This record gives sequence, structure tokens and C-alpha cells, in this order.
Amino acid sequence: MLNLILAVQDHAPAAQEHASGPLTVEGGLMFWTLVVFVVLLAILKKFAWPAILGAVEAREQALERQLAEAARDREQAAALLAEHQKLIAEAKAQAHAIISEARGVSEKDRALAIEKTRQEQDELLARARREISAERDRAVAELRREAVDLSLAAASKLIEKRLDEDTDRKLAMDFLATLDEHK
Repeated sequence: MLNLILAVQDHAPAAQEHASGPLTVEGGLMFWTLVVFVVLLAILKKFAWPAILGAVEAREQALERQLAEAARDREQAAALLAEHQKLIAEAKAQAHAIISEARGVSEKDRALAIEKTRQEQDELLARARREISAERDRAVAELRREAVDLSLAAASKLIEKRLDEDTDRKLAMDFLATLDEHK
């Protein structure tokens, strides 16, 4: 054991002389690193690489499908939006047409109502004028009768004799008619 310790001590200064640093190249370490790398690369190529590529390709296909579906959905949404806007425009046009038609009907009804009211007013006015004229004519006739009766009564008093009523009335009416003609 002592020999071993001495051998290690003899090699220690040599190991210290060949001390490794981050920039020193050791051939054995490099060889084994390359061997491990190649073996690991071969194992990954045989087992992991196909699985990784399959997963990546599956993911890529899934993304392409989703992009295609999104594009199709966007086109459908655009078509639905266009149809919706068209329906809104048609509804607005119909609403404006209904409003215009209602205004036209309202104006016609208003004009008819005004015309009907005007006709009724004219009829009432004409009837009132006729009634006033008839009342005036009746009043004038009544006044004439009364005037004739008063005239006859006054004349009778003057003459002290009662004349024939029909003859007297005819004379008075003829006299009043001549007065109307002189006006």
C-alpha cells in the first residue's frame, strides 16, 4: 500500500504538470466524447427522431387543417355578414317605403277630411242662409200681414166702416208690392 501511495504521489506532480484547463485539449476525453455523441446520435436517429418527426408532421397537418377551417369559417362569416347587411338594407328600404306610403295615405286622409269638413261647412252655411232667408221671408210676410191688418184697422176706424176683408187685403198687398218695386 505504501507503494501505491508513493506511486500516486509520484504521479501527482505529473498530473499537476498536465493540469487541465478549459482551453486544454485532451485526446482521450475528446475520443470518448465523440464516441458517446455518435452512439447517442445513432440511438436518437433510430428511436427518437422518427417519433419527433411524426409528432411535428402531425402537428403541422393539424395546424394546416385548423388554418383551412379558420379560412372557411372566415369566408362563411363574411358571406353571412354580407347577407345580414343585405337583409338590413332591405328592411330599411321596406321601412322607408312603409313610412312613405303611410305619409301618403295620411296626407290623402287629411286632404279628404279637410275637403269633407269644407263641404259640410259649406252645406251648413248654405242651409243656415236658406233658413235665415226663409225666416226673413216669413217675418216679412208676417210683418206685412200685421201691417195690412193694422192699416185696415186704422182705415176702418177712420171710415168707421168695415170693408170686405179679402178685398182690403188684396188692396194692401198690391200697395206693398208696389212699394217693393220702387226700392
